[in-house]
Amino acid sequence: MIQAVIFDLDNTLLDFMNMKIKAVESAVHGMIEAGLQMEKDLAKNTIFKIYEEKGLEYQEVFDDFIQKELGKIDYKILASGIVAYRKAREASLILYPNVNSTLITLSKWGLKLGVVSDAPSREAWMRICSVNLHHIFDAIVTFHDTGMHKPSPEPFEKISSLLKVPPENSLMVGDWPERDVIGAKKLGMKTVFAKYGDVFGTKNSGADYDVMDVKEILSIISKENQK
Repeated sequence: MIQAVIFDLDNTLLDFMNMKIKAVESAVHGMIEAGLQMEKDLAKNTIFKIYEEKGLEYQEVFDDFIQKELGKIDYKILASGIVAYRKAREASLILYPNVNSTLITLSKWGLKLGVVSDAPSREAWMRICSVNLHHIFDAIVTFHDTGMHKPSPEPFEKISSLLKVPPENSLMVGDWPERDVIGAKKLGMKTVFAKYGDVFGTKNSGADYDVMDVKEILSIISKENQK
């Protein structure tokens, strides 16, 4: 019997990579307008290489980029990039289709709802609040709540404790099999691979279910709870 549904955040509820790409493109445009002498695609690719090395949540990415390219920090260019990035980030951070209606239905069914994210607390909560989801979840666990990334058991154990639902009665939904699926399965949770958010071209997720639309979770829960 499924009594709780736990979601990853980025690329599962939120179209994070779409936001990141658009925000970086806007930042590059802003920096070039401020005097950066560099081709747009080269600048964008260089910034994403820094993200690859230091993580997509790295906050000093534009400082590192400008230091690397100019040999010093030009604060006019830096500020122009950061301002453009922030404006585009707010405008382009959106939910995947059917997320709101699915969450509302799950809540009406009386299921507990949670989030387990590897994002730092401040960034995770800012994204959740910006799309107005902060009222619908019963519990949210971010990286800073346990100090451990998925697939470590600690984040999953923490959310289970907060929701007061045993892992075997929980369904975990995520886009990253190596973290979301493996970690949840170790604790005995049922798992759903959010294929619609996959950025790795995953062929075999190892999940109990693969979905191309988040609303498919509703029929999965109905099926599971009829067993």
